[in-house]
Amino acid sequence: MVQPPASGTTARKGGGMMRNSAIFSGLTLVSRLVGFARDTVIAAVLGGSAGPAADAYNTALSFPNLFRRIFAEGAFAAAFVPAYARTLETEGQAVADKVATDALAAVAFTTVILTVAAQLAMPWLMTVINIGFLDDPARFKLAVILTQITMPYLPCMAIAALLSGVLNARGRFIVSGAYPILLNVILLIAVIPARGDQIGAAYAASWAVLIAGVSQAGLCWWAARKAGADIRLAVPRLTPAVKAIIITAIPAAVGNSATQINVFISGNLSSFVAGGRTWLATADRLYQLPLGLVGVAIGIALLPRLSRAVASKNHDQQQASMDEALILSMALTLPAGAALMAMPYFLIDALFTRGAFLQVDAINTAQALLQFGWGVPAFVLIRILAPAFFARGDTRTPMTFALVSVAVNAVLAIGLFTLGMGVAGIAAAVSAAAWSNALLLGGALWRRGLYRPGPAVISRLLRILAASAGLAVVVGLAAASRPLIEAPLGQALAALGLGVGAKEIALLLVTGVGGLVYVALAFATRAITVAEVKGLVRRGGR
Repeated sequence: MVQPPASGTTARKGGGMMRNSAIFSGLTLVSRLVGFARDTVIAAVLGGSAGPAADAYNTALSFPNLFRRIFAEGAFAAAFVPAYARTLETEGQAVADKVATDALAAVAFTTVILTVAAQLAMPWLMTVINIGFLDDPARFKLAVILTQITMPYLPCMAIAALLSGVLNARGRFIVSGAYPILLNVILLIAVIPARGDQIGAAYAASWAVLIAGVSQAGLCWWAARKAGADIRLAVPRLTPAVKAIIITAIPAAVGNSATQINVFISGNLSSFVAGGRTWLATADRLYQLPLGLVGVAIGIALLPRLSRAVASKNHDQQQASMDEALILSMALTLPAGAALMAMPYFLIDALFTRGAFLQVDAINTAQALLQFGWGVPAFVLIRILAPAFFARGDTRTPMTFALVSVAVNAVLAIGLFTLGMGVAGIAAAVSAAAWSNALLLGGALWRRGLYRPGPAVISRLLRILAASAGLAVVVGLAAASRPLIEAPLGQALAALGLGVGAKEIALLLVTGVGGLVYVALAFATRAITVAEVKGLVRRGGR
C-alpha cells in the first residue's frame, strides 16, 4: 500500500500558490490565445445577426457548458477537491483514490442520465431556455439538433473535472491547465474546411465539441494514472464518502455557479434579439479571459492549500493564503477590467469584425463588453472568497448569497432590457449581480472573523486601483485616436503589398503600451516592488 505523504511533502509537491497559479495561468493563456483564433474563425464563418447558424451554435455550446460549470466544475471544485485533499493528507493515497473512484462512478452515471434525458426532452427544453427562438422556426429547429449533438460533452467534462481535481490535489497543474486547448484546436480543424456554408459549419463545430470532450476526458484519465492515482472504472455506489460529497455539492452547485445561472437567464432574454445570443457570447469570451487566467487559476491553487491549512488549524497560513490570493488576483484583474471598459469597441472590431461578423455586430457586442468590464473584479473575487467557505465545509452560505445574486440579476436584466438598454442592459445586470455576491461573501467572512484584510492589504489594493486607472486613461485616449494610429500602419502595410492587418497591429501596440504603463505605475506607486517580484520568482522556482 502507498504510504501517506507527510504534510511538508504534500506542500512541497504542490509548490507555492504563485507557482501553481502561474503554471495554470500560462497554460490557460495558451488555451485562450488558441481560443481567440477559434472564436475569430467561427465568428467570421457563422456571423452574428445574419442567419440562424450563429445563435443556434452558441446555444448548443452554452447549454452543456451551463451544466458543466454548475455540476462538473462548480460542485466538484467545491466538494470533491477539499474532500480528496483532506483524505490524501490524513489517510494516504490508497484511501483517497478509493474515494475518487467511487465519486467518478457516481458523477459519470448521473451526468449520463441527465444527458440522455435532456436530449430526449430538448424540443421542450428549448422553448424554456430560448423563448425568443419560437418566432424563428429555423433557428429553433437548428438549435435543438445542435444541442442534442453537444450534450454528451457534459459527462465527458464531468469526468475531466474530477480527474483534474485529483491532479491538482496532488500538486500536478500542467494537464488540468492544458486540456482545454484540445477543444479549441479540434474546433478549428472542424470549422475551417466548412467556410462558406454557415449551417454546415455549425454542424461541424457541434460534432467537434463532442469529439473534444472525449479527448479531454481521455487525456485527464491518462494523466491521473501517470501521476500515480489508482482510479478505476466501477459500479456506482452510495458510499459514506460519496454521500458526504453529494450533500456538500448540492448547495455548492448553486453557490459556486451563480454566474452561470445569471448567464443562462441573460441568454434567454437575448434570444428575443436576432444576433443577441452571439453578441453576448462573444463579449462573454473576452471578459472570461481574466476570469480564466486569474480567478479560476488562483482559486484552483488556493482551495487545496486552504483546505490543508484549515485541516491542520494553521490560522496564520489561512490568512497568508487569502492575502496573497486577493492581492495577486486584483493586481491582474483590475487592469484587465479597466482596459475592457476603456476600449471595448476597439477590442471587438479588431478581433472579430470580418467575414459574416458585421459592423452592427461589433457595435452591439462592444456595448455588452463595456458593461461586463466593471463586473470583472467581482467575478474574480467570488472565485477567491468562496473557497474560504468551501475549505471549511460550508457550502450553504455561498448558496444563499448566490440565490440573492440570481434574484438581483433577474430583476435588473428584465428591467434594463425592457427599458431600452437591450443586450447591454443584460450584461450590466450580470455585473451588478456578481458584485452583490462578492460583497455578501466578503461581508460574511469579515463578520465571522474568518478573513479580514489588514491595512497593508487594503493600501496595496488602493495603489493597484490607481495604477489601473492610469492604464484606462492611456488606452482610452488611444482608442479615441484610433484613426491616427491605424492610418500610418495601413500605409506601411499597403507599401508591403498587404491590404489588411492595420487594426490588429494597432490593437497589439495599444495593449502593449497600456501594459507597460500599468507596470510602470504599479512600481511607481509601490503597488508592486522589485523585492516582492524577486521573492515570488524565487519561491516559484523551488
